[in-house]
Amino acid sequence: QQEMATMLYAGRGSLITGLSALRYYGIRGPSTELVDILIPWSRKRRDVAFVRVHRTSRMPERSGRLGPLRYALPARAVADAVHELTSLRDVRAVVADAVQRGSCAVAQLWAELTAGARAGSALFREALTDVADGIRSAAEGDLKDLLARSGLPMPLFNAMVFAAGTFVAQPDAWWPELGVAVEVDSKEWHMSPEDHEKTLTRGRRMARHQMIVLRFTPKQIRAQPAEVVADIRRALEGARGRPPLGLRTIPAPTGRTGPQLAGRTRTGEPLANATMSSAASP
Repeated sequence: QQEMATMLYAGRGSLITGLSALRYYGIRGPSTELVDILIPWSRKRRDVAFVRVHRTSRMPERSGRLGPLRYALPARAVADAVHELTSLRDVRAVVADAVQRGSCAVAQLWAELTAGARAGSALFREALTDVADGIRSAAEGDLKDLLARSGLPMPLFNAMVFAAGTFVAQPDAWWPELGVAVEVDSKEWHMSPEDHEKTLTRGRRMARHQMIVLRFTPKQIRAQPAEVVADIRRALEGARGRPPLGLRTIPAPTGRTGPQLAGRTRTGEPLANATMSSAASP
């Protein structure tokens, strides 16, 4: 009812965007009592009650529909939603969830970032950079931040690991030179018996190939950072000098479209040659 009232107030051609649109698409975001609405730049409307008006010269030509309600498409809705957020963790969670659920691609989000106003876009840019580098959840973002502060070598995030051409796993964090992986075990992605069984099967497959796997919960990463770092440090130090594992690693594709980023891995290697032989490969 509030969304319908917002559209009637905003006028013909208006589009619901931001967090309200994210709810429509099933993308998780912070709760809000406001309804964000896009209107053409030439139209005069003010914020009132639960309505937050966004006048724009970039009115989308396409939209999602639910009866008489019209919503900005996911990439635009994400861009408008995160512009109003002040926490990097919240912004990263929205961006990662949208990509993880397949609601929109990283390249579409980069296009929205590039086309939108630069003012207030710093958190969006940082979160999108993280997601383009393989971060797929807020918990993985917390792990990345923790590792960046720890002085430990940075891993690859969500890289694919193969043995003799056969897929082994896609660990949340992976040090290919040492054969060490970190998995963030979050209940929200492992609620069903099928998901739990897949997790156990993947763990056995990784063990068969002698991958050292450390598992942490999101709560442990946030509440026990020193212990998490110490465990990872010990695992990395203990793995030095191990015999070759014969594994190959393909980094997560960046999905970025900037001229300095397009078609390159985190190491600057062209994506066409992205299969990396780790130090543990023959």
